[in-house]
Amino acid sequence: MSDTGSLLRTPLHDRHVAAGARLVPFAGYEMPVQYRSILEEHRAVRTAAGLFDLSHMGEIGVDGGEAVAFLRYALVSEPGALEPGQAQYSMLCDEDGGIIDDLICYHVDDAFLIVCNAANHDAVLAHLERLLAKGDFDATVEDRSDRTALVAPQGPASAAILATLTELPLEELGYYRALRGDVAGIDCLVARTGYTGEDGFELFCAARHAGRLWDELVEAGGERLIPAGLGARDTLRLEAGMPLYGNELGPDTNPFEANLGRVVKLDKGEFVGRAALARVQQAGPRRKLIGLVMRDNAIPRHGYPVLHDGATVGVVTSGTASPSLGERIAMAYVPAELAGVGNRFAVVVRDRPYEAEQVKLPFYKRQRQEQH
Repeated sequence: MSDTGSLLRTPLHDRHVAAGARLVPFAGYEMPVQYRSILEEHRAVRTAAGLFDLSHMGEIGVDGGEAVAFLRYALVSEPGALEPGQAQYSMLCDEDGGIIDDLICYHVDDAFLIVCNAANHDAVLAHLERLLAKGDFDATVEDRSDRTALVAPQGPASAAILATLTELPLEELGYYRALRGDVAGIDCLVARTGYTGEDGFELFCAARHAGRLWDELVEAGGERLIPAGLGARDTLRLEAGMPLYGNELGPDTNPFEANLGRVVKLDKGEFVGRAALARVQQAGPRRKLIGLVMRDNAIPRHGYPVLHDGATVGVVTSGTASPSLGERIAMAYVPAELAGVGNRFAVVVRDRPYEAEQVKLPFYKRQRQEQH
């Protein structure tokens, strides 16, 4: 990564400039928010393929004879259940159950790879190092973020495009699985993961090879693939009901409130935050993350108040006009006793309340021809 003043740049910065991207500050990086239009990029991912630069994300290796035991203690999930080549969505929590970050844990070769949010990279690394020092585990934590690039082709055409560049058996690669091998002659970890609600891949490679990998994917994709920025990534993940740290998740949020209790494995033994999370599970969360569809003509945005019977009961965490559904959608936290599909709320937009209805999450679910 290069550093220009206060903002970092990914190894693909020159590609973004050449493609005419609009660049914005994001998590300490200068990142492309869009190349063409957010709408066009969003629709490309839903119908063909989009290509994302995710090299700002953090990559932290965990190795050693007690790496499994250490991660079982640090994460709320059960990394010991991971087979080699398998991944799981997980979280780091504080002792009070608050979420430090949501992340993906990969079992790669004989070690583990943690992929965390860019904005939380320093906090995640410091937390893991602190737990390692305190717990006396036979394990090592290594920050690989600066030397790792991450490129993500996402969309229904992504598998066919990627297949022209690799001999890896992509048709056998299941969801949340990963294989190591050559892509266009570049050594990559190829994971069938993503943040769009579509089929897709995340390709990890050495930072010095990122430009060539990007160029090969763009050329192989032809008219089926276009670069896509943070704007489309946000509308895509919101339609898919996927939480965003800083919006739906944070230190004042626990997994059960965010409908992520399934990730928490209380029966695996002691881990950071277990006692607090066990209390939440037993008593039930005090608030719940819900999906809203506007029944009046107004677009909900992050931070807008949510009303029930005229009283403010919550706040919109994410909201947009959904390109795929033609609806105005939002996620919001409300008291648990008010949550229920079909329940009526209102969202205050420009000082006026507009009617909204709770719907089941996710808003959008792709049609699967086969289950990966």
